[in-house]
Amino acid sequence: MWNIDQAYIDGAFVPTRGDEVVEIVNPATEKLIGTARLGNRDDARHAIAAAGRAQQALGRTRKTERIEMLEHLAAATLAKTEDIRDATIEEYGGPLSRARWVSEYASQCFAGAAKTLADFPLVRRIGDATVIMEPVGVAALIAPWNSTAGTVCSKLASAIAAGCATVIKPSELSPIQSHVVAQALHGAGLPAGVFNILLGRGSDVGDEISTSRDVAKISFTGSTSTGKVIARAGIDTMKRVSLAMSGKSASIILDDADLATALTLAIHAAFMNNGQACVAGTRLLVPRSKLNEASERIAAIVAGMRVGDPRDPATTIGPLVSEAQFERIQRFIRRGLAQGATLLAGGEGRPEGLKRGWYVRPTVFADVRNDMEIAREEIFGPVLCVLAYEDEDEAIDIANDSIYGLQAYVFSSQSERACRVASQLQAGTVLVNRIAPELLAPFGGVKQSGVGREFGVFGIEAFMEPKAIVEAR
Repeated sequence: MWNIDQAYIDGAFVPTRGDEVVEIVNPATEKLIGTARLGNRDDARHAIAAAGRAQQALGRTRKTERIEMLEHLAAATLAKTEDIRDATIEEYGGPLSRARWVSEYASQCFAGAAKTLADFPLVRRIGDATVIMEPVGVAALIAPWNSTAGTVCSKLASAIAAGCATVIKPSELSPIQSHVVAQALHGAGLPAGVFNILLGRGSDVGDEISTSRDVAKISFTGSTSTGKVIARAGIDTMKRVSLAMSGKSASIILDDADLATALTLAIHAAFMNNGQACVAGTRLLVPRSKLNEASERIAAIVAGMRVGDPRDPATTIGPLVSEAQFERIQRFIRRGLAQGATLLAGGEGRPEGLKRGWYVRPTVFADVRNDMEIAREEIFGPVLCVLAYEDEDEAIDIANDSIYGLQAYVFSSQSERACRVASQLQAGTVLVNRIAPELLAPFGGVKQSGVGREFGVFGIEAFMEPKAIVEAR
């Protein structure tokens, strides 16, 4: 049993001061596996103060010193890869392959940031001006439950590269993952206060961080509704805010694509991370002329996907994170049927043979219109909508007809054609004939999917302010 009652503040694990204790339940078994005591506003103030003290020295470090810190963080997280992987499976139900990828990615974030920083010009000459890229100051990093290790480490890597001390608030739904990540990062031996980690509710810890005059920057990943609350809270102190938020990504299969290959990739894009991914391609756009063939192939592919124990290497889809998330998916499935969509695969309830655990049947709807709720709202589970289109222009119109614009996918046998379509899509990222991202390219959304960019050069710049010094000639 886990008993987590500490935050990581000022270089040490310290008792949290909050009164609220939450239960930790294994989503695959529904069994209680531990408890966690959440932090409160006093803990948040303590963490902010520690980061403020560390910022004074960190902001003056040389590039070589920051690269050394990043290299130590990469080594420390690499050494804890198995612990991070196991925590992801136990607490959140991530399938083994996904959990393994996340655990390895945590280390790659720091290695990638070190490499990027080595070539990043901290001082630039522009006309008569010398432009100095300075750290923005203490930064708050707010991470979601569906990608705790990856999000924490990617944000922290950019912040350290920029010279920003941080206060990190993972979701209260991920205490085990957060604790294991804190232990891994502690092993890097960074100066006290450079990063601080505490769990807490958004209504107290999150609000304290968002309104504190001693926090200069917020980098948030999560739902659009929460992102808007954070942005509003930070406006009085004019915080710099980066928001990576919800998505309703479209996957466009063009009429020249190889259906067998494209559909396999598109379905995995929809159901990745048990469907609990902001970049999931949950609207699948298929040429009407190929709809029947595509429907048969989709049904066969989904029928072959294994739902079950996330520790089993053969498992494709594990459980959802909580009972509340399970019930949310059931409501969306019922709503889809009520609005006239047709089940191509799946439906309500648990998969056959699984009587315990928050498992859902991977569900595919056909006969979907883009004005249906299942096509408009981010469901955050393994539910896929198939929409038919007549021609390329209509496919682009349907894909862009969304309040979101995080990521999109295009599949075609003609690279030039696919890239032409990709250039017309309103999304921060478009993947062509692949579902794996480029981890050094900018990541973020347009419209209500976000503000700002993460990863690589753009991720570092998000934690910096350019100062122009102009001399008389």
